[in-house]
Parts: sequence; structure tokens; C-alpha cells
Amino acid sequence: MSEIKKIAVLKGDYIGPEIMDAGLSVLAAVTQNTDFNYELIDLPFGGDGIDRCNDPLPRSTVEKAKESDAILLSAIGGPKWDNAAKRPEQGLLEIRSELNLFANVRPTKVSQIQLERSPLKADIIDHTDFVIVRELTSGAYFGKPRALTTTNAIDTMYYSVEEIERIMHVGFKMAARRKKHVTIVDKSNVLATSKLWRQVGQSIAKRYPDVTVDYYYVDAMSMAIIREPNSFDVVITPNLFGDILSDEAAQIAGSIGQIPSMSIGSEGPNLYEPIHGSAPDIAGKGIANPISMINTVAMMLAESFNEQEMAQEIRKAVAHVMTKRISTPDMGGKDTTKTVTDNIVSYINEHTLQKVTMK
Repeated sequence: MSEIKKIAVLKGDYIGPEIMDAGLSVLAAVTQNTDFNYELIDLPFGGDGIDRCNDPLPRSTVEKAKESDAILLSAIGGPKWDNAAKRPEQGLLEIRSELNLFANVRPTKVSQIQLERSPLKADIIDHTDFVIVRELTSGAYFGKPRALTTTNAIDTMYYSVEEIERIMHVGFKMAARRKKHVTIVDKSNVLATSKLWRQVGQSIAKRYPDVTVDYYYVDAMSMAIIREPNSFDVVITPNLFGDILSDEAAQIAGSIGQIPSMSIGSEGPNLYEPIHGSAPDIAGKGIANPISMINTVAMMLAESFNEQEMAQEIRKAVAHVMTKRISTPDMGGKDTTKTVTDNIVSYINEHTLQKVTMK
């Protein structure tokens, strides 16, 4: 019997549990009749952590997450906890820091069926396939001092050479396995941290002679992603800029409800999550798009467990459902979360049966 993989499950808030259930249903389907054995470990986190433990990131969640082989996180936060002593989002920042998850990887890949659903013209987005590698544990979201009064506010943007070097290496190594093109984003005409960001980027680039490098100011990059998204491969960004640009990039594919992400550190488990929020306005209505969470499961299987075949099986099932125009309202359809999920599971079950019969 193969070793049992431990998967920490942070089910999230509002639509979080709905799409997590969808992702886990697909995981169960694609692993059936295989030697991939796993244990799901339910951990309180975010608003759910506040409700269960009065803390968005209980210490027990940190310790058990560290012991797992991978972490699945759904969307968190919402108005229910607006007045909490610690908001759910604070737990997200803390778990990144606790697990040293310094790099976030967000892919933007447009398939043929997505061309007609994008807000951009098909000839502009055709063959779009790039990844944003965002620094995740420093910059404006973590810098100190920070303060808010009735008359003024302070946020500090901080970066060290070491922090910039490690995220650069992640991006350059990824580009070396892809199309060998890196785009470094900064605001070095204004910000001191960005001047350092560019200097370190130029230094690191010399170690990867086979990778082509170009540089964009963040404002120019925000235009270029819309104007020519198919010209990029790996985009390396500071924390704040990456947060904004990756959400912009997600919309190219037609809906933010499709995009997974992966956060990685120097050691320990990777954390996988959809890039969208908890959507309180549609929670409980059964119309949340499950594809982001399902694609997140596929990414986990591929990256943490090297189960490339199973990951590809999920991607084929998602593509099949999209081709059949079975989709939730955010993608122009009228189907429910359950209908979309059930059709993906059915495709996987049928395809698995065909492979077994062929053997």
C-alpha cells in the first residue's frame, strides 16, 4: 500500500465550502482505483477559524499545516467578520509568513473555448500563456511601521536583497523550463525599493544567459497585459504590484472564477488556492463557479505529488464541460455549482472506465 498523503483542508468562508466540496469531489473521482491514497485534515482558518477558535489562524492550524504534504485553501473573509479583533485576511498574511510562503504563482492560459468569453478580442488573446510570480511575504503588506489615525496613515514598503534574489530565482528557473522569457515589473523611476528590485534583477539575470529579460514599470505593464498578453512568459513582481496585475490578468480568460494559484516556500508544503474572494453576495445560492477550485486541485496533484496524468485528466474534464457550454452565471451560463461539478466528475468516471476496459 502506498504512503498516505496528508492534505490540509482550509474550507474557507461564504462560497468557500461550496467550491471546496466541488474540488474534493473531483479529487475523489480522479484518484479512484489508483494507488494514490490520501487523508484530508480539516483545519479552522479565516472566518471559520474565528467562529471555531476565536482566531483566524489558530496555532494548531499552523502546526498541522506544517506536517501536511500539501494545503488546499478556499476563499476566506466577508462582512460577517468586519468588526472582529483580527479579520480573516490577517490570518492569510500570517500563514504565508508562518510557512515562509514567499512566492505565489498564478497562471493565465487562454484555451480556444475561452476566446469567445474574454472581454478582449480573440486575435489579441489567442495563444496567451503566461505566469505571474509574485513575491508574497514582504513589501507594502508586511513593512513596518504601519499606522492609521483619523488624520494620517503610514504604510512601509520594505525589501532586502535576499528577499528579491529568492523570488527572482523562482521566476528565472520557471522561465528556463518554459519559453525562456522573463519580464521584471517595478516602479524604479520613483520608488527606492523598485530601484533595488531592478538592480538585483539585472544581477540575477546574468546567471541565466539562455533567458531573455525585459523590464516594465508597473503602470506600463498594466496596459501591456491588455494590449499584448500573448507576448509574455514569466512575469516577476513585488507583492503589491503582483496582487493587482494578477487579478487583471485573470479577467483575460473571461472570469476570475477559473484561475488557481500556488504559494511556495524554501521548505514545507505548498499552499494551493483559487485567486478570487469569498463572494458573499452569491453564497448559498449554488451558483459559485467551482472551476477555480477544481483547477487548484489539478495544480496540487501536478506540483506537490507529481501526478501529472491525473492533473491532466482533470484539465481535460474541465475543457470538455466548457466546450459543452456547461457553466455558471459568471461565465455566461445558467448552470449551478453542482451541475458543473457533476459533469466534470462524470467525464472523469467515464474516461477512467474506458481506460480500465481497454486494459
